[in-house]
Amino acid sequence: MKKLILLLSLFVATTLNAQNKADDVLGTYMNPSGEGILKIYKEGNKYFGKLVWMKQPEKIDTKNPDKTKQSQKILGSTVLKNFAFDGKDTWANGSAYDPKNGKTYSCKISRDERGNLNVRGYIGISLLGRTDYFVKIDFKEPT
Repeated sequence: MKKLILLLSLFVATTLNAQNKADDVLGTYMNPSGEGILKIYKEGNKYFGKLVWMKQPEKIDTKNPDKTKQSQKILGSTVLKNFAFDGKDTWANGSAYDPKNGKTYSCKISRDERGNLNVRGYIGISLLGRTDYFVKIDFKEPT
């Protein structure tokens, strides 16, 4: 009986630790050009990224392939979608939308030792892609 309790305790502790680590990605990050701030948030067990500040907040999403969105502001749009934590410091199987060219890429996210993000967008395989570096910042969204 003691072994069963010990095994259950270890399982619960490991599960809780993995969940806490998964949520380490939550927060706000400045994009590489300094023109936007991205907020990573969680819905269910998936992670998303939304633009919460832009240097040019009135900019319209003219390159969006969805014609119904081409007249909408980029600010407030969800540009990172459906990431799942793999248990090993990577959030994978998501997608990244680039409003500069209107394209959506397969994507994975990892964090460096300072908590900054490496966002790798690619087509096909990860080797054929580009990584952008997002710096973690303390940012309060305007209300």
